Amino acid sequence: MGDQKSGDKSGEPRGGLRRGLSRWASHSREEARELRRTAERDGLVTIEDAPDRERVTVQGTLRTVTLRPRGGVPALEAELYDGSGTILLIWLGRRRIAGIFPGRLIRVEGRIGLHNDSRIMYNPRYELRS
Repeated sequence: MGDQKSGDKSGEPRGGLRRGLSRWASHSREEARELRRTAERDGLVTIEDAPDRERVTVQGTLRTVTLRPRGGVPALEAELYDGSGTILLIWLGRRRIAGIFPGRLIRVEGRIGLHNDSRIMYNPRYELRS
């Protein structure tokens, strides 16, 4: 008992956590590679390479979807991730959009702007992907 800390005997809690984090990081890297590959295969630009203020089409997975009023107007916000970076999608005047939920693959088209050092696309055209 004395100096032995809980879990040191078998190494499981620390080793298990390390293995779990390693698996999560590996899955995350694989997901990022697959998203970039899909965009490249479909002839799309990545979020990282997409130019600001020009019409672009990007594709990725929605990480978060939040209702956040802006200036008294409802606004649906979603964070899009494509393996290279993220962009905030904002649909003004919308409380919800059928099919828009975290984990959904989506293709969007619009112009990317900057707000407080964040890349944003307002009211993008979208296509739900399977």
